[in-house]
Amino acid sequence: MTTVQFPPLAGDAVEPTRATLHAYAKAVGTIPRAHGIAHPKWWHAALAVRPEGLVTHPIPLPDGGSVAIRMDLATHQIVVRTSRGVEDEIDLRAGLTGTEVGDRLIEMVAAHGLSGPYDLARFEDDDPRIYDPAAASAYFEAFTAAQGLFERHRVGIGERVGPINLWPHGFDLAFEWFGTRTEAYDGEQLPAQLSLGFYPGGDPYFYSNPWPFDERLLATALPHGAHWTTEGFEGSILPYASLQGDPAAGEKLLAFARAVHDAAAPTLTSS
Repeated sequence: MTTVQFPPLAGDAVEPTRATLHAYAKAVGTIPRAHGIAHPKWWHAALAVRPEGLVTHPIPLPDGGSVAIRMDLATHQIVVRTSRGVEDEIDLRAGLTGTEVGDRLIEMVAAHGLSGPYDLARFEDDDPRIYDPAAASAYFEAFTAAQGLFERHRVGIGERVGPINLWPHGFDLAFEWFGTRTEAYDGEQLPAQLSLGFYPGGDPYFYSNPWPFDERLLATALPHGAHWTTEGFEGSILPYASLQGDPAAGEKLLAFARAVHDAAAPTLTSS
């Protein structure tokens, strides 16, 4: 396996930029949420980590074309691009509020025939914004490294898996493996599932949480400093700091993912 390097992320120097990226991602995600081809698991509203940035799925336009929005953390622009090559840009370094970015995006896609309604509360935010290009590049490097490792684990655990999504509302990267059990939730029967994710805020961490959670899992040892938790959510945590600068980081993250999957999968599978 190629050596994976996770850049430093924790601390006051980078957190303001993460908060800015989170605010802008919520504004970006509002557009596919309103106009994307709806998926029952809301995958259409998520972003994907690609070499060119954090990108929406293609959004159909009334004239038969499509539009996509990307947060390009190399050029530090939000780019709205149609299938006909028309582009509009918003400078990430301009210090715009989440509300300002959302309003501009709505204007940009309106020029291509898309109109609301939009859930404005998802992005309205008038806090001053700080954007440090070096910090933004570090977050993108971390997301890209996590994406590659998640994909290795994803293809190794069978066919009942979802795509790797960057969720605008939480600004975390995750995918689900689905068990064969179903569980009643909010009047529906939903498949049992196990997620693997990366949350970059505060003290960043990787997580894997089974649903529904079987408390007998708490007795299962996990490798490389990972631990189970029932505070905030029920699942497991591997601190990002424990992998930062470690040449074996990739192997350790995959070992954590496999250990949780091996322990939890039998609890999510019908007998």
